Amino acid sequence: MRGDKSIFEKRLRKFQKLLMENNIDGAVIRTLSTFTYFTGTRWLRPSLLVPAEGEPIALVVDGEDEEFRQRTWIEEIVEYQEAETLMATVVSWIRSNGYRRVGLEFSVERDSYLLFYKVFKRLNPEVEIVDIMDLTFQLRMFKDDWEKENIRKAGKIAAKGVKMAEEIIEPGMSELEIASEIHHLLMREGSEDPKIYVSTTPRVHAEPFRDAIIKKDSVVTVVIGSDYNNYYANMARTFVIGDPGNDVRRAMGVKEKAYQRALEKTKPGVTFNSVEKEIAEIFREERLESYYLKGYTHGVGLLIEEPPITTILVSHRFLKVQKDMVLAIVHPPLMLPKGAIKKEDTFIVGEESLEKVT
Repeated sequence: MRGDKSIFEKRLRKFQKLLMENNIDGAVIRTLSTFTYFTGTRWLRPSLLVPAEGEPIALVVDGEDEEFRQRTWIEEIVEYQEAETLMATVVSWIRSNGYRRVGLEFSVERDSYLLFYKVFKRLNPEVEIVDIMDLTFQLRMFKDDWEKENIRKAGKIAAKGVKMAEEIIEPGMSELEIASEIHHLLMREGSEDPKIYVSTTPRVHAEPFRDAIIKKDSVVTVVIGSDYNNYYANMARTFVIGDPGNDVRRAMGVKEKAYQRALEKTKPGVTFNSVEKEIAEIFREERLESYYLKGYTHGVGLLIEEPPITTILVSHRFLKVQKDMVLAIVHPPLMLPKGAIKKEDTFIVGEESLEKVT
């Protein structure tokens, strides 16, 4: 398996302690990133049963047992063939142990389907279902040395992708063509599940279109999430094609000013909201506030965007920057009519400063 067994077992024991402190009997982990966090391996259609006390059980499809064992520290593995068997195993685990409060992670993430929750609730009407996302991210928000080393390696891969973008982008190419070239490079470099967004129109999160063509005198924004051992680094750049006009060039200069201010002010102990206000003031002074989207940073790790997520959760803007967080700064673009202006890098928060990894 990738990484020492003790890393993942230690995480799970901490999680079990949190379950006990919150009077939760056990948890059913269905979100891919949290499953990876505890087991040590990404595995599609994940199912992990974690009791507050005792050993975890992983459920995999019949025939996957041998390969899964080579990639995890989990010893008890149950195979199943049909979805009915999977649900029956979960129900049996809950009832045989007499569990009354069971945790599920309420997330929009892949494989965390509302459908599973509805079926689970119907089969276990007497069980109280508790959202455990705050508990899992209480652990995941802070990165250990192994995680940080993986993110540093992912950062080097992301930088190669941005360099390629700089070299290949030209009028006449489609967004999809650009993304395809970068995607191929990132996978060759060891990124197993890269995320590439390309936009030549004003879009915040731009999955590339095959019929969006790069024009002369325009801008192209490329956002890259490259992973190494499942851990991501996030990087974004806006490229000028020809001469898109003074408004674009001025906006890019202001964006750079905001970027530098964010790096200067983002330190352990300060709230994200206090930094946000400084950035917003820059855009107000430059009369660009109407193009600015709030939420200047988000966490990076097993997901390209994870807590603290000031871009989505307003409450997270009042959290404090803390050592061992990994943050993407500055996230939101300036949404000009010519396109989205963006500059973003990934940083590890140290004792007193930020370590740039992209």
